[in-house]
Amino acid sequence: MMLLNQRPEHNQPLVAADAEALGMAGAERAGHYLKARDNHVETPLHALPALAGELGIAALHVKDEGQRLGLGSFKALGGAYAVIRLVLEEAGKRLGRDVDVAEIGDARVRRIASEMIFVCATDGNHGRSVAQGAGLVGARSVIFVHAGVSRERVEAIARLGAEIVQVEGGYDHAVREVARVGAERGWKIVSNTSWPGYERIPGLVMQGYTVIVREALRHLAEPPTHVFLQAGVGGLAAAIAGHMAILLGLKRPKTVVVEPTRSACIYASAEAGRPATISHQGPTVMTMLECAEPSLIAWRVLSRVGDAFMTVEEEDAVAVMNRLARPKGNDAAIVAGESGGAGLAGLIRAAGDVAMRAALGLDAASRVLIINSEGATDPDRYAELVGMAPQDIALQPA
Repeated sequence: MMLLNQRPEHNQPLVAADAEALGMAGAERAGHYLKARDNHVETPLHALPALAGELGIAALHVKDEGQRLGLGSFKALGGAYAVIRLVLEEAGKRLGRDVDVAEIGDARVRRIASEMIFVCATDGNHGRSVAQGAGLVGARSVIFVHAGVSRERVEAIARLGAEIVQVEGGYDHAVREVARVGAERGWKIVSNTSWPGYERIPGLVMQGYTVIVREALRHLAEPPTHVFLQAGVGGLAAAIAGHMAILLGLKRPKTVVVEPTRSACIYASAEAGRPATISHQGPTVMTMLECAEPSLIAWRVLSRVGDAFMTVEEEDAVAVMNRLARPKGNDAAIVAGESGGAGLAGLIRAAGDVAMRAALGLDAASRVLIINSEGATDPDRYAELVGMAPQDIALQPA
């Protein structure tokens, strides 16, 4: 199902705090921080002409975040970036001067970092990013994981030196536990979702994601006309769409937000005209998108720059994983995890529906950008869903 954005604030400028977080200066700072990382390499932008032809569009490009910073997910850009920013800000306060990212190896900075504890809730990928960022600067991390996080993903977080706290319930319950325990113990909460009174740090997390846009546009002859973005709490979709709106203005692409039918809190918010909490509809294969409450910042941005909101089914996500793993023609093979190809699932669903095509203006001249938000972060699960032996999968760097 699809819902067009009819809200009165649609296409109005972002509020000042969101424009600051997602604007040019913030994006440039995120890029500056990223270049200081030893393992920084731009992720690939793949053209898929065969699939574009099947869908009746001019061009289809996939930005492959499954190869980002050794973590196999776009979230490597957010949590780690926020942790490093917060450590350097604290160091600046104590040392009485600005501290640049080039100084993260300085003994005085690391001594300050060693006294800091960062905590977050995760479905798997955000926790790895926070843990990695803490490890880079010599800080401690405590990661809350809920019952739905696979053993493989938990072990991957632990290997980065994090302390693991297991909690019952789902992701949203883990977020509430982090807020409670973090406040009680004075730990620094680095969440990828926001709530009343807690917005700056999630804004920094989203700021890290703007790197994806800047890299992609450098390699495109023309800006895309459409972008299909998957959403859990909405941070990635809001960061990409918000930065494109600031950067491209009236030439920004139409933004379509895609969620699992079983977990569509952004869609519900669009229907209600305000942030909405949904009831649990059962687990979804798109585990990284299984969220019941939207981030307030993300919703605020998407209510202004989201053009349409839609949902996809479980089989749509699995079909995309298989299609990307076994491409046709000269299309590149792409390893997309269970949630990674949800945006492409939305495009395929929309392109095959006459009414949706017309509503979105999808035609033979359309140029579409997709973000593959994760690779095979749970290799055994990926192998099962695409029918491959684990050793045959081209995994992201370790």
